[in-house]
Amino acid sequence: MNITYEKCGDYLIPNLIPGPELEGELRKFGLMRKAYLENHRRGIYSGLLLSGELKKHLLMIQEQAEERFALLVEQMAKREGVTEQLKAQDQMLWVRRMNNIRARAEEIVREEIIYFL
Repeated sequence: MNITYEKCGDYLIPNLIPGPELEGELRKFGLMRKAYLENHRRGIYSGLLLSGELKKHLLMIQEQAEERFALLVEQMAKREGVTEQLKAQDQMLWVRRMNNIRARAEEIVREEIIYFL
């Protein structure tokens, strides 16, 4: 390893260059996982951060959570009869039911994926 140093006062500070960052944007579930690890699982968060695996982990969790969320919403809507026909007949009822379904699905995803180790 060829490490270069920069003199800062009386100290030599290593010039550390991080590896290339993964492509992908953190969205709701990825940011929720990051906040959970930062606040409740500091050791795991620090380990992932120092090894350069944090963003990879967050993107993986985000993808799993989004897939599970979409599946749950679809299944719950089908089971409870929330259809496009209902949307055409009574939009406000459809919105209330869909908001309720989405809230329950998000709660399940948080417990099963985001807050699970």
